[in-house]
Amino acid sequence: MSAEAADREAATSSRPCTPPQTSWFEFVLEEALLEQHLQKPSPDPPPVQLIVQFLEQASKPSVNEQNQVQPPPDNKRNRILKLLALKVAAHLKWDLDVLEKSLSVPVLNMLLNELLCISKVPPGTKHVDVDLSSLPPTTAMAILLYNRWAIRTIVQSSFPVKQVKPGPPQLNVMNHIQQEKELTENILKVLKEQAADSILVLEGALKLNKDLYVHTIRTLDLLAMEPGMVNGETESSTAGLKISAEEIQCQVCYDLGAIYFQQGSTNTAVHEKAKEKFFKTKELIAKNGSSSLHFTIDEERLAGYCQACEVLTSSSDDASQQATPYSKIHSCMKSGKYQDLVKIFLEDNLTLSLPEQFRQSVLRELFQKAQQGNDALDEVCFKVCVCNTVCDVLQGRIIDIQFCQLFLKPSKEKIDFLLEVCSGSINLENASEELKRRMAAFLKNLCLGMEDLQFVFMISSHELFIKLLKDDERKLLIDQMRKRSPRINLCTKPVTSFYDIPASASVNIGQLEHQLILSVDPWRIRQILIELHGMTSERQFWMISNKWEVPNVYGSVILGIKDSLTRDLVYILMAKGLHCCAIKDFVHAKQLFAACLELVTEFSPKLRQVMLNEMLLLDIYTHEAGAGASGERPPSDLISRVRGYLEMRVPDIPLRQVIAEECVAFLLNWCENEYLTMQVPLPLVQTNPYVKLGQLLAATCKELPGPKESRRTAKDLWEVVVQICSVSNQHKRGNDGRVSLIKHRESTLGIMYRSELLSFIKKLREPLVLTTILSLFVKLHNVREDIVNDIAAEHISIWPSSIPNLQSVDFEAVAITVKELVSYALTINANNHFWLIIQADIYFATNQYSAALHYYLQAGAVCSDFFNKMVPPDVYTDQVIKRMIKCCSLLNCHTQVAILCQFLREVDYKTAFKALQEQNSHDAMDSYYEYIWDVTILEYLTYLHHKRGETDKRQIAIKAIGQTELNASNPEEVLQLAAQRRKKKFLQAMAKLYF
Repeated sequence: MSAEAADREAATSSRPCTPPQTSWFEFVLEEALLEQHLQKPSPDPPPVQLIVQFLEQASKPSVNEQNQVQPPPDNKRNRILKLLALKVAAHLKWDLDVLEKSLSVPVLNMLLNELLCISKVPPGTKHVDVDLSSLPPTTAMAILLYNRWAIRTIVQSSFPVKQVKPGPPQLNVMNHIQQEKELTENILKVLKEQAADSILVLEGALKLNKDLYVHTIRTLDLLAMEPGMVNGETESSTAGLKISAEEIQCQVCYDLGAIYFQQGSTNTAVHEKAKEKFFKTKELIAKNGSSSLHFTIDEERLAGYCQACEVLTSSSDDASQQATPYSKIHSCMKSGKYQDLVKIFLEDNLTLSLPEQFRQSVLRELFQKAQQGNDALDEVCFKVCVCNTVCDVLQGRIIDIQFCQLFLKPSKEKIDFLLEVCSGSINLENASEELKRRMAAFLKNLCLGMEDLQFVFMISSHELFIKLLKDDERKLLIDQMRKRSPRINLCTKPVTSFYDIPASASVNIGQLEHQLILSVDPWRIRQILIELHGMTSERQFWMISNKWEVPNVYGSVILGIKDSLTRDLVYILMAKGLHCCAIKDFVHAKQLFAACLELVTEFSPKLRQVMLNEMLLLDIYTHEAGAGASGERPPSDLISRVRGYLEMRVPDIPLRQVIAEECVAFLLNWCENEYLTMQVPLPLVQTNPYVKLGQLLAATCKELPGPKESRRTAKDLWEVVVQICSVSNQHKRGNDGRVSLIKHRESTLGIMYRSELLSFIKKLREPLVLTTILSLFVKLHNVREDIVNDIAAEHISIWPSSIPNLQSVDFEAVAITVKELVSYALTINANNHFWLIIQADIYFATNQYSAALHYYLQAGAVCSDFFNKMVPPDVYTDQVIKRMIKCCSLLNCHTQVAILCQFLREVDYKTAFKALQEQNSHDAMDSYYEYIWDVTILEYLTYLHHKRGETDKRQIAIKAIGQTELNASNPEEVLQLAAQRRKKKFLQAMAKLYF
């Protein structure tokens, strides 16, 4: 039965009581304009909103002479208005996808009820009692459309809806929204009560096996005529738009599958029905093709439903259902075969088919089961966490804090399993250099973080460690270990020599060219080129590989060498050297550059200086990747060479900008602030933008501890960065004489482009320099007047508070830059709590509240030994606590809100009491009462549960308030200790929830 009677009454009662204002002439004009609009081949914009206008006018209540509100009269005007709404829907071919996206539930309910009325379905008739096969085609189709919409609406209402941030309060708008919300809830209640009947109607429709017809504009016009003029055409089987039987089955199967899938959350057997319907839908689409369907089906969503049904209905005996990792994991979790679960995760570390979020959700479920008293799961949790961590390492993600917690107390068994996972997760023969580098860095950092040298020896002597780390890297690590304990003696294995390609006098040109491409031995390259030039003098051998590339500034000089053999040799040696440098094979790069330097010294001073510059860059890279990575300062001669390069004044030398960039970054990373501030020549500052930027950064870092009035360089740095981030507004006059404004064109007025600045910053590793430039961009991000959620940062007070020309700054680019800089900074140090707070503020400002809480908690955890110590007040400021409160509130975790209100310097009782009044809290509610130490809040909880008649929860609150350590007569030290203990336990519980 339709919800017509109740819904129409609710609809009319919620409308404002105003008499109709549309005259008959205006109404006839509206109808003519609609007909003209619908005759267009593709109306723009779509006429869906016309349905709302027509139905609103038709449902407006009337006022009689005694000023009493009456239901809408059933007059000719209102009947034609409803007919106009039906015509618009018919023009859209009754596509529920289109109608549901554009119309609210009350409006669509009214529209479909009008369709039932005009299709001769008697009001008050239960659809389940009607024989669809005996009805006219359009009548049966109207019943099907209504019941399909009913179950689609029920399914849609079960999905979570993102809360829309409310704008400024407007009384009339809020009243209308509230009325529509109440009306929607009433309709949903009726639809859910009739859900079983709707399902039976649709199941019966699957047995029809005949074509049906849906009303068109023409059939609706015929129905509006006088009964004697229709001649029964609308009752025939050919009236309206034909919908084939197979298409009806396809749509009905999909909708039934969706409702069965939703009901399966409480009854697992119903998932079998859902699976049957979805697979039938899939077969029909495969048979007829989606293009032949009148109504579209989201095939990606259908595939997701099918995969979910396969997992949820799989059995341990059915081998065919175990094809996907998801179904295997589901089966293991269901049957308790946790060791098989670990094997699946370990195998997936090679294929990387499981998403990160799915891996984390499985680990969270295991932790929850372990916390419920299953101690045997502790080892499984550890093993799955290790698999996830190694997967994160290989994909370049930050290591999760759970892994750090589990490795606070390593053991031989834990190290053995970790090495097993690392070995099984990377195929050294086929792995890329990037994957090898990530795994090597992980193992190396693991060694550096361990205090027990026995465990360090287990890792450093493992075969994987020896293969991944180069000889010099392992020697450096061993030296560091020896400094920590002179008694330890770590063995090393020699690195195998680079491949050697044999030469033969009888090889042909093709074989020699192949050897030339592969060889990295400079003397072998020279020998091959001599042989090739002896065979032919017509070819240019520097062109045989498109992988050989030298910078354009060098290419013109090298290709200007007259002797072809020398030209080929110089070009190939430099190209191979640059390639080895790019893949971090610094040993062979140095050999190739040294040979090239020896060669060009004989005839070209210009190329000699070029090679010296490239060797300087190579030495910087070598130190940064080796000794510099462990904190060892560079040798003084390297620093002198860097200064010499920056001060070089040799004319006509081709220079690569990247070398100057790396030199300035090198000096900043090793705190050569005195040189950059005081000793660098003034002409160099004026001509080299990177030197100027480096000087301003160095001077600002030097002045940070000083008084505010001495920060002149901070203002200069601010102005330089603001100009880089500015956009130029350019005017252009068109052919018609009008002037148009072209915005957001990257400004060339700054000393460099924003992309160049970002690239330069990502070469910096010194924490103070990174913090300084990051705080500058955060301040620039906060300057905009319409920003509500400011981001906090260290040293933010040193920057100006305003910009003269606010419109010139590209704030969208600034926001992107802040996000990129924070992500980069956390790769340098994932435990910097100030950077973690910035990341959390960014997520908070973009309404990603769960992620924001994750980083707020992580910031507190890293600076308090996982909350075993007090979190410093400059980390958990009142602003941070208030943002954590808002995050919990918007996530409907209201008990957590009340607890966090205690963390403020002055307890926010108003917010705490308001949160505790909420009854739809998504957190653990009364199980959190043990974390409350404020007696006033506990007393309010006792009163609240007593008022609601919640005896059990009231007893829990009384038990919490009755603890002796919360007695107000206790000394202040005892009360503070009780509060601190509860803070610790609460924050640790929150961390386990959000990490």
